[in-house]
Amino acid sequence: MTQLVWLRQDLRLTDQPAFAAAAKAGPVAALYVLDDEMPGKWKIGGAQRWWLHHSLASLARDLEARRGALLLRHGRSSEVVTQVAEECGAKAIHATRHYEPWWRQAEAELGERLTLHEGDVLHEPANIHAASGEPFKIYGPYFRNLSKHLPPPEPEPAPKELQAPEKLPASDKLQDWQLLPTRPNWATGFDVWQPGEAGAAAHLKRFAAEAGSYAERRDLPAEVGTSNLSPYLHHGEISPRQVWYALDDVAGDKFRRELAWRDFSRSVILADPEIGTREQRPLALPHRTGKAADADFVAWRKGRTGYPLVDAGMRQLWATGWMHNRGRLVTSSFLVKHLLLDWRRGTDFFWDTLVDADYGNNGQNWQWIAGTGFDSQPFYRVMAPLLQSEKFGAAEYIRRWVPELAHLPDEDIHDPWGRGVAPEGYPEPLIDHRKARERALRAFREARAA
Repeated sequence: MTQLVWLRQDLRLTDQPAFAAAAKAGPVAALYVLDDEMPGKWKIGGAQRWWLHHSLASLARDLEARRGALLLRHGRSSEVVTQVAEECGAKAIHATRHYEPWWRQAEAELGERLTLHEGDVLHEPANIHAASGEPFKIYGPYFRNLSKHLPPPEPEPAPKELQAPEKLPASDKLQDWQLLPTRPNWATGFDVWQPGEAGAAAHLKRFAAEAGSYAERRDLPAEVGTSNLSPYLHHGEISPRQVWYALDDVAGDKFRRELAWRDFSRSVILADPEIGTREQRPLALPHRTGKAADADFVAWRKGRTGYPLVDAGMRQLWATGWMHNRGRLVTSSFLVKHLLLDWRRGTDFFWDTLVDADYGNNGQNWQWIAGTGFDSQPFYRVMAPLLQSEKFGAAEYIRRWVPELAHLPDEDIHDPWGRGVAPEGYPEPLIDHRKARERALRAFREARAA
């Protein structure tokens, strides 16, 4: 009997429990549905579409090498999956469980025909909950309870061969989906990535050899101290269990906690499915609006704020679809507190421009910065971008991404306007740091008093 595997953010064959279960039960048909309907405003953004094109092409080659095939369709997921199952006579539908609200809705609509497998997390977050039965909203108690279930089960190898159904339904052509940008092609710098399972394995091998220095180097933008695994984990080209077991027990401890934080974001989605739009602890701040606010938002997007570390981060994002984690903290804090703009404007922009734009992590991290999340930084803690730049040795990072400042020595490059050496064409700071901090704190006090 034909088994249908419905793929989403799990584009791999290794440690892919849906594929493993289907392969044991009979001929396998694999299906990916491009669904821009059920996610609504959270349909995948431009950077993710670039990645998806290359990831699907890579997966199709991997399937063909095992005598399998990948079917592509577009439309409403639950309807398309049902239709394809009928066309190929599938008696069972297998999928990896996901936690985004639109995927949970699709899973519910498919009902009993769908068999869900755990493969996106270290341990099923719905089984880790407070005594009340509610999902954990704070990381500390979540991690303590998750730790009782660690280490996770060891990853399973990819099926050596798949049996294809005698007749496969029609498939869309990948190029017809037009996922790649053309006019203009803004992804020319994305060649730093190798989407697909092989690329994920190569990045993991590199990182595993360097994981011992992760804790010391992860906050230094000028160094390759981070794992660069986030887009591969997001698209499911590698599983968290594979990463866990590739790391040394001592050297990899810090990064294993990052994997646990990723699990935690799924718990927060279960607690609040609207994490990307609704403030979990509302502050009712008077966010700036109007022409001046919009102009500041454009300057922030383009990396033209006059703060070198902020500008470097935003330009790296635009060029490569990714930003260093210290850059993400500083740029998001700058938008929310220096510019006093709504955090949701940043969330939406990151959703469109990040190749690793994950619904749970994106919403949770922005709400952490904005002070509105269940487990968040207080709003009155305002990051100082000039101090952050010097503290974390960002000089070479700035030279790479803000080339008009590349000639400046380390002592000047973090604050060229303050040092009186700003070159012609580099913008003045949108606002003085001290004035921005005073404005943000005043807005916070007024919101609390209202």
